[in-house]
Formats: sequence, C-alpha cells, structure tokens
Amino acid sequence: MTQDHPRYILHVAVPRPLRTLLSYTCADESAPKPGSRVLIPLGKQHAVGLVIRVETAPPEDADSRFTLKPVEAILDTTPLPDAHLLELLQWGARYYHHPVGEVIFSALPVALRKPKPLSSRLQKLLGRYEAPSLAPVERNHLQLTDEQQFCLHSIEQWNLQAPLRPILLHGITGSGKTEIYLRLIAPLFAAGKQVLVIVPEIGLTPQLLLRFAHFFGDTPMACLHSALSDGERMKAWLQARSGEARIIIGTRSAIFTPAPNLALIVIDEEHDASLKQQEGFRYHARDLAIKRAQMLNIPIVMGTATPSLESLYNADTARFHYVRLNQRPGTTRKPDLQIQDTRPFELQAGLTPHSLQAIRTTLARGEQVMVFLNRRGFAPALYCPSCGWQASCQHCSVKMTWHARRNKLVCHHCGADQATPLRCPQCQNPQLTTQGQGTERLELALQTHFPAAVVVRIDRDSTSRKGELEAKFATVRSNDPLILVGTQMLAKGHDFPNLTLVIILDIDQSLLSTDYRALERLGQLLIQVAGRAGRADKAGKVILQTSQPDHPMLHQLVGHGYTPFARQLLEDRKRWHFPPFGYQALIRASSTASMEKALQFLEQISQLLIVTDGADIQRLGPIPALLEKRANRYRAQLLLGSQHRAALHAALLQLLNPSVKLPGRSGIRWSVDVDPIDFS
Repeated sequence: MTQDHPRYILHVAVPRPLRTLLSYTCADESAPKPGSRVLIPLGKQHAVGLVIRVETAPPEDADSRFTLKPVEAILDTTPLPDAHLLELLQWGARYYHHPVGEVIFSALPVALRKPKPLSSRLQKLLGRYEAPSLAPVERNHLQLTDEQQFCLHSIEQWNLQAPLRPILLHGITGSGKTEIYLRLIAPLFAAGKQVLVIVPEIGLTPQLLLRFAHFFGDTPMACLHSALSDGERMKAWLQARSGEARIIIGTRSAIFTPAPNLALIVIDEEHDASLKQQEGFRYHARDLAIKRAQMLNIPIVMGTATPSLESLYNADTARFHYVRLNQRPGTTRKPDLQIQDTRPFELQAGLTPHSLQAIRTTLARGEQVMVFLNRRGFAPALYCPSCGWQASCQHCSVKMTWHARRNKLVCHHCGADQATPLRCPQCQNPQLTTQGQGTERLELALQTHFPAAVVVRIDRDSTSRKGELEAKFATVRSNDPLILVGTQMLAKGHDFPNLTLVIILDIDQSLLSTDYRALERLGQLLIQVAGRAGRADKAGKVILQTSQPDHPMLHQLVGHGYTPFARQLLEDRKRWHFPPFGYQALIRASSTASMEKALQFLEQISQLLIVTDGADIQRLGPIPALLEKRANRYRAQLLLGSQHRAALHAALLQLLNPSVKLPGRSGIRWSVDVDPIDFS
C-alpha cells in the first residue's frame, strides 16, 4: 500500500513515571508540531501525550526490529508550550532526575491534560496577540530615594552588559524593593514585552496585583496560583501564552507559564523555602527561573531582605551582581529588637508579663500589635495528667493538635482527624488537659486578657474560605487598634502602617535543632517578621521571647544584623562541605511494612553507588526520617553529598539506570530530591 504523503515518527511525552519518550507514527498530511497534544494508545488504555520531537519515518520496507503504533488523533493545530519552554522542562527533568512526562504535564493546566481539543473560544485566546503601541498611563508615583535611584541605575547598567548575570537585590524590610521592580518593568511594558514575577505565597499575590494595577493602570495581567479554579487557571495561562497578559504574577508553578515576549523575570523573596516543591517533581522555582533567564538571555532580578546562603555565596563569588538597600524611605526606621528571657516568669498564654504590658501600652496609643506563633490549632498536645496518655495520630509518628472551635483532634501531617474524647481512652479519667499552645488558643487567651480589643487570627485554618484572607487584611489596614495573631503567612511582604509592636513566641526548637538549615531559616523568619513593625512614621519594637537568651547565633543576629549572621553560617557550612560548598541529593524510601524494610532498601542503594573516576560521594545514613511515620508509611532517608556536582549526578544516573535491578523493592516507594532543603 502506497501513500501520497510521508509518514512521521513522533517522540511523545506521557504523564507516566517513565524516564524516556515513547515513539508513534503519524500518517497525516502534516505532522503535529512539537508542543502539540496527541491521543495515543498506551497498553490497553488511551492517554494524552505531548509531542516533543518529529522525524520523517524511513521507507516502510526498511529493516525494523519492531512496529510502532500510530497516534489515534491530533488534538492541537497550534503548539501549547513553545520550543523554549519544552527545552526548559526537559532540562528540569534531567537535572532533578524526574520522569520527563510527569514534569511536562505538571506544567500544563488541568484542562489541557484531558483528551479534548480546545474549544473555539479557547483557540481564540491562544492566538497571537498584537500588543498595542500606546505608552503606560502616567500617574503620580512615589519619589525614589537617592539610594533607590542608585540601585535602579546599577541594575539598568548591568542589564546592558554581556553576558548577563543574575542580580541579587538585598534590601532591608520596608526599603522599597517593589518600587525598583516597577520601574524596571515600565520601559519593557511600553515596548510591548512581558514580565514574569514569582512570589512565594498566595497571600502576597493580591497585594502585589494591586500595586501593579495602581502603577500601570489597566495593563492586562495574568495571575496564577493554586487557589484558582481550573477554568481561571486555564484562561490566565492562555492569556500569557498568547502574549495578551503583559505581566504574569504567580507562585512557584508560574515559572512554567509560556510567555512568547518574555523580557524580564523577577523573584520576590528569593530565599523563601516555599519556592521549592516538596512532593512529586521536586524543583526549585528560583533555580529554574535562573536557568530560564539564561536560556532566553534576559535579565533576572531576585529581591529579599534575607538572602539565602546560596545566593549570598553566588554574590560573593561574582556569579551574581549584588546591590543593597540599607534604608527605609522617608522617616521610617528599623525596629528596635529586644530579647526577652522567659525563664524567670510564669507565662500567661505563652506571654511574659513584660510582653503583656507592652501590648496594653501599644493598644492605649491606638496602635496595632502582632503576636507571631508558627503553630496552628489550640494546643499541640492533648494528654491525661493521671496516666500520661497523649493523643497521637494512628497513621503518623506525631501528636495530634487539638482544634477547640471544631472540637477535633487533627494531624497536621496527613490530615486525619477525629472527635475529641470525653475521657482518657486508657484510664477513663474525664479531666483531660492540654500542653503547649497554637494560634487558636493564643487568640482566645488574648481576647480574655484584652476584652475591649479586636483580635484577628490569620492562619491556614482561619482563611480557608475564599475571600477570608482579603477580608482580614482589610480589617488590619483600617488602622484601628487591634491584635493580630498569626503564623508565617504574615512573615513577609505585608505593609501595615499602624503596626508598631511585634512579639515572636516559641523559637527555641529552631535554636536547638539538628537540621543544619534550621538556623538559616530562623534568622530569615525573625528578620522578616520583625520587619512588619514600624513601616510608617511610627517607631517599631520587636520582642523576641526565648528560653535561650545567651545563644551566640541569636546575639549575632540581633546585635549585628542578618548579613554577619549569614556569613558566620557560611563559614560553618564550608567546614563541613555543605551547600553551597558542596552538592547534595536526598533519597527517601517508605514502606507500609516496617521501618527496617525501608532502611534495608536504602542500604542496598548505598552499596550500589560505586565511586567512579575518583569522585568522592559521601553517604549519610540510611537513617529514619525526622518524621518516622506518615500516613501509615515508615519513612527513611539516605543523604548523598559531593564537592563535585557532576560526580553526584553521575551517581544518580547510575542508580536510576533502567538496567539496575534493586532487590527488595516490593512495597517500597522511593524518590530522589536534588538540592534538598527539607529533611523532615
């Protein structure tokens, strides 16, 4: 049988845990372009695949060891991800050693993972948008300080140099980093270009959108984050893909948004741990953003008040440009930080008498207070004082948190919940009590101490419904005196002009942690939370409660600031060859059978990792994870380290080679986390 047009071979990515592309034939008159979806047979099922490469097939009578199956349908006439984005996703799959199809499909809106062609309405959104040549509407904007002008000019000059290097904008809290972003974007907007802005938290997105809307008027903007419905996310994605959305703002997954006219990437709060995905495809949005900017040869600016140690090291070694904002604009001053020793006092709701008096004085002045506690719920433990029983999760190796308003015990790791028992399950004692406290208990205690004051709690539980977070922020921005209680959702980006006192509770666990990243995270959190105080023309004060007032690193942070604190941590990392002076990968394994089985599996992996080419691969473990059991699975981990990135990746490739047979794998789930930041 002859054909009037050539056959094609399509190399297709499928959303399965496969580390290779699958090949199919296509006999259509014109082959689908890379980035188009096709419907393919996959075993006894059908699946949506994305075309990555297209080749002209050899003649049918050519020698072949096997016959390829044909695709069943071509779903798109226009590619969805463009060639650049496909290249970035494939690079990410290689670097993080994750199945390529899962990587690519995780970057697509849910609606595009289904075997349906785009509707005509969505096809119109996908069509190339012609940007208008009108300049942005001129508005009255804030006048930049001399220091801000110097930073802006430095960045503009660096962006004209070749080769481009990432730029680290290190500005103290309240120093006006966003004003720098806006003025960098303005000329690109006037030229019809696109800008991608990545923020770490959903809560920061609406506030940033308002700032951008005020500055740029009715500029088409796309907003992408996990709180959107599938339809909302699809529309925003297509507006960005067409070029219609000139400014794209989103959380970490927005780094995969197609943007044909992209000219600048901004990473706000580049240090934030939430930029690293902790499940499935474990990528770091900041690092992928740097790679994307490099591939496109466009500038990238990363702003923060507390640079990650990796970024600070890259600035020290001239891999990054570095510029500093040391002052708050106008009459605003950095807040006064005080360490409060909790040991001599009997705490009331976790607060010392000194802290309670400071709250009382602040409210009397008509100002606002923030009490920061990074723990949700009423109390972290419900226990029996008679026999010592404690409410523990049946599926995880942790205590359950009591939520008083719901009268339920909840596991914050697997989500399991149960009704609060009326009596001790062991000795039937009806007088159960609690240990410790969470934000819910703190809220109730503050309402009791200050009955005339408004108390606003902001955490994941109190803002679960749509619109609740914005409503609570609106209450705080009314500037009326109140007490704000919350978790790390409040730690960054928010500007509350009448907030003058911040009290930070319960930091001792981080000071005493065995996790080598704990002190870095604590320093960043304390500086970010402290930066919420005194943002306008009123002086701010921060009270830091601790039972470890003599801890040397705490005094380094409070007495000398974040940069000397971070440089001391870098010296410690250097001695141990920890990142950024070395490279790491964490191999996790879990089993429903026993901890021993998970540890045995990792021990076999450790033995398989043969040192090649004289490369030195260090192994720490295998050991049980800090959270030994989660969702009925026993969890263990093996940490691999090397001073040479190439050697570490070569070892991982050796381990993941399909020809390697790992005994004892039945019932085991395992994964690889390159550049890990969480060891729990």
